[in-house]
Amino acid sequence: MTRVTLRLGFGLWWAIALGMVQAGSACKRPVSMPKLALVVDDSMLMRYTVCRFLEERGFVVESASNGVEALEVLTRMQPSLIVTDMQMPKMSGGELISALKSNPEMARVPIIIVASRASGFDESETRANFAIYKDVDIDAQLAKALDAVLVTAKAQAAGE
Repeated sequence: MTRVTLRLGFGLWWAIALGMVQAGSACKRPVSMPKLALVVDDSMLMRYTVCRFLEERGFVVESASNGVEALEVLTRMQPSLIVTDMQMPKMSGGELISALKSNPEMARVPIIIVASRASGFDESETRANFAIYKDVDIDAQLAKALDAVLVTAKAQAAGE
């Protein structure tokens, strides 16, 4: 066991104990990385609702209020899921999806669109894996969308 101590200033210290694994030794239990998600919506209430939903299901969630912010966040993370609104200032969800699909590292990340019925959302949008409406039982729709996206992702991973 190794102990690392950091001095933070003003008399504050932070310490952590690290377990070390010797070269050639096997881990008794596989380490699973947390699932990462990015939620993009200009509505703070919708960001909170979707983030809370995903966190309750084991995701570590980052959020952005528009497509420009989302692209900046994506320079620091590789999400396993992106949930985006379509109508946002600075860069819309459609523009964000175009940018994601043109990037080989992001092109296969599952996307769930969250749109308002009144927004005139084009239901023929095929670049996302799933689309749901903000105005109708958001939790139930998110659960259905998440299940569908995760089943598809597992099937794709098994086929590779």
